[in-house]
Amino acid sequence: MKNRVLIVEDDADINNLLNDVLVKNNYEAVSAYSGTEALLCLKDESEFDIVLLDLMLPGVCGEELIKKIRAIKKMPIVVISAKTSVDDRINVLKLGADDFVCKPFDINEVLARIEAQLRRYKEFSNSIDTDVITFKNMSVNKDSREVIVNGELINLTAREYNILELLISNPKKVFTRANIFESVWNSSFLGDDNTVNVHVSNLRSKISAKDKTNEYIQTVWGIGFKMKDD
Repeated sequence: MKNRVLIVEDDADINNLLNDVLVKNNYEAVSAYSGTEALLCLKDESEFDIVLLDLMLPGVCGEELIKKIRAIKKMPIVVISAKTSVDDRINVLKLGADDFVCKPFDINEVLARIEAQLRRYKEFSNSIDTDVITFKNMSVNKDSREVIVNGELINLTAREYNILELLISNPKKVFTRANIFESVWNSSFLGDDNTVNVHVSNLRSKISAKDKTNEYIQTVWGIGFKMKDD
């Protein structure tokens, strides 16, 4: 299977050059001409293996795009930019970029850096078990207990997080309110449905504030709750 590359560059000539060279070297390339378009590609397209990113972009700037990508994706980001000061390079690396190529660039150097980053990424990905669960536009990191929806962190209480982790770890299973209460509160369920209902309602509201187009938690009437399939 070919590696998929997202090229984020507003200069059409440079974007086309990178696209042509990548295709000739057996990559699958997708072009975006603004930060906003890049975010749509990352949301709507299937997974990318690496991103080539200019910094001075219309819409969402390159620096902001790095932060948004890093909130939800782990693939390498190679910055290709005319902003070549030491401070600029240090800043993007701290934000989460993996490499920096200065404009004007040598295309063979770009190809070599892409190959090096992909090699490291594939080796790293194969060597660890990442404990991140994804569902629609949500990712749940069970190690850090962070929940990202549409690239934005949502602040959950401990019990809201525990309810979500329970549901998303078993997305096909319907949990009764008793199941949820006993798992999350570590106490016997005494028939008070309202406690669970309020926490689920608050959880739904926080998720919906970041993604109004998808429903994540489904009420199964007469039984309880589960993750909502499309």
